[in-house]
Amino acid sequence: MKQFLLAAIALCISPGVLAQTTAPKPRAASSSRDQLGMTCIQILALSSADWVSQFGENAKDAASTEQKKLRAIAAYGKCYDTRTDRLAASLARSAAGAPMGALGSLHDLQQALDTFTLKALAATEPPADALKTAYAQLYEKQFRYGFYQTYEKHSKSSDPGAKGAIPAASPKAASADPAPSTAPAPGSTPPGDTDPVTLAKNHFGELLDALPEDTEHPLHAAFGDIVGRSQMSASTRLAIYRYAIFLLEPPSATPFSPPPF
Repeated sequence: MKQFLLAAIALCISPGVLAQTTAPKPRAASSSRDQLGMTCIQILALSSADWVSQFGENAKDAASTEQKKLRAIAAYGKCYDTRTDRLAASLARSAAGAPMGALGSLHDLQQALDTFTLKALAATEPPADALKTAYAQLYEKQFRYGFYQTYEKHSKSSDPGAKGAIPAASPKAASADPAPSTAPAPGSTPPGDTDPVTLAKNHFGELLDALPEDTEHPLHAAFGDIVGRSQMSASTRLAIYRYAIFLLEPPSATPFSPPPF
């Protein structure tokens, strides 16, 4: 009889216990939910700034403003990577895909960019916060996408010389001058002109000069590993200088150039 009563009590209370143990836990917003019902094509049709603003207005949850910005940047970056991966896979299936040497050069460039980015974000006073770091990670994606874009254009062109903007390193490439200077290189635009690369190079040099010497030298060396590893087009070089400037600009400064996307 006692055993029967115990069994009956267990049957009565088990549903409640079961309900407690299987109750769903609150979940963080998923990446798909953070697209706000939009496709990646629709998101990437917006600038990153417009998307972050739109996300802040339409994400209906109790997250802080900064958290919403970080989630918006992450969603934009995921879409950007998806587009790049799709392009890379498409080119790999065609005869116009990047050769192994060029892919190795891209990998080296990405490693050099990562190293410089870490040093640059820590060099400013105060060091970069989570938002600046997230934007930096987003803007760095432009170089990988741009690399594959050059091969996409080449696949649509009959020009056999239209190779990637970051081809495999050559002996000549090692002589590239990474040092920012107010003096133009031979044959370049003289000081005072509006050549974008010269202006960016000079401004980058000013930002470096403003840093303590023990910070400036490692940063200069890390930047040299970026621009000195391989040949690159003028547009890629300009993008790298603008990216470096973005990393070193203090929060109070007027941005030297608009975001790349």
